[in-house]
Amino acid sequence: MKPSISIVVAIYNRKDELFELLNSLTQQTDKEFEIIIVDDGSLIDLRPTIQNFDEMLDIKYFKKDNSGPGLSRNYGAKRAANEWLVFVDSDVIVEKDYIEHIKKDIQTIPCDAFGGADKAHKGFNLMQKAISYSMTSVFTTGGIRGNKKAVSKFQPRSFNMGVKKSVFEKVGGFSEMRIGEDPDLSMTLWENGFTTAFFDDIAVYHKRRVDFGKFSKQVYQFGCARPILNQRHPNYVKISFAFPTLFMLGYIMGFIEYFLLGRGIILAFYGLYTFLVLFHALLLTKNISIAGMAVISTYIQMFSYGYGFLKSWILLNVFKMKPEEAFPHHYYKK
Repeated sequence: MKPSISIVVAIYNRKDELFELLNSLTQQTDKEFEIIIVDDGSLIDLRPTIQNFDEMLDIKYFKKDNSGPGLSRNYGAKRAANEWLVFVDSDVIVEKDYIEHIKKDIQTIPCDAFGGADKAHKGFNLMQKAISYSMTSVFTTGGIRGNKKAVSKFQPRSFNMGVKKSVFEKVGGFSEMRIGEDPDLSMTLWENGFTTAFFDDIAVYHKRRVDFGKFSKQVYQFGCARPILNQRHPNYVKISFAFPTLFMLGYIMGFIEYFLLGRGIILAFYGLYTFLVLFHALLLTKNISIAGMAVISTYIQMFSYGYGFLKSWILLNVFKMKPEEAFPHHYYKK
């Protein structure tokens, strides 16, 4: 018997992205699934968009006060009827065999939760493709997101994540964190003896942020969240989490070395790194404009994440602030 699937989508505004997601779900080769849409206090009416698909999809729509994505996903999970919950962000598009592959993988790869990679759709604009490169590249913090070697301890992300409903309920669902709530859930699952897996054939097309400013703010928040996660889950701390901060500090040291000592040894390494990113991005995308923007987005990612991590680490470990005090906007009341 095939596993039953409930797709849960927490959404705030994003009417156009919702249309694209639902349209991709109408094309599934396996049509046995339900969709739970949780409107997290949107300022625009999403019902006309959903009504376009009422006859093609099994959709349940709920609207609630704004509280953040984690709590909204919990809200949707309680109203899901099926055995497995599949969380996707409202700004993704799925392949036509997405549901088919999920059901096949669940039956062949034992796990309590799973996740998949993300990638850029050919229809995305150049900046979206550059940002997608930075978020998934082996030369940045994103390399593990699409790595088969991460199967045993893969941390599913909520843009493309599945979990047994019974297991989700046992651990209490997503926590009070607004940022970093998905790795928080993954580590909570591990701490309770549950397993996660990486499914390499369920990648989604993820639009992400549409400009460098929004992207910088997003990865800065991710950086702030990591030391909080380290406090919550000390058994899963890795030195690699600090690499973007070391990258940022090394870059600053390179300029100090150059102006005070007249040497550019450190900056030479950054020059080599820049060339490798440019060459690798060009090799993957076959577009020099995307590759050039990928260099910019990569540095934005490393610097913004690195600064957020450093700031958070100092506030939590030097000034001994509680996470809720240091970053009140990172939390919501359950």
